[in-house]
Amino acid sequence: MAEPGTFYWNELMTRDAARAKDFYAKTLGWTFDSMPMGEAGDYHIAKVGDTMVGGIMELSGAQFEGVPDNWFSYIAVDDLDQRLALLKENGGMVIREPFDVPGVGRIAIIAIPGGAAQGWMVPVPM
Repeated sequence: MAEPGTFYWNELMTRDAARAKDFYAKTLGWTFDSMPMGEAGDYHIAKVGDTMVGGIMELSGAQFEGVPDNWFSYIAVDDLDQRLALLKENGGMVIREPFDVPGVGRIAIIAIPGGAAQGWMVPVPM
């Protein structure tokens, strides 16, 4: 299991996943496994050899209007509800309430004081 408080996952949110995959394949040698995500399209797992190093997600839909391409990070936590209470007590805010991603974990999207956003998650044990 991931050590709580450490960066756990990074994903590129982009309007052109094919271009991003081509770029990283040519520059870093990444390979990709893609999995269908329903209406959201495919999610692309970036790999170096057999090691997963990140993901690529296509920005599509009204909820992403005006959002530029960006890398988004997730930090592992031990107890999401407890950490979110501490976040609120210390000036942060919850952008998206906790949700479960089967086989991945329980995630909340938060903003720290100053506005920087990130995901906090309790990963599913591997």
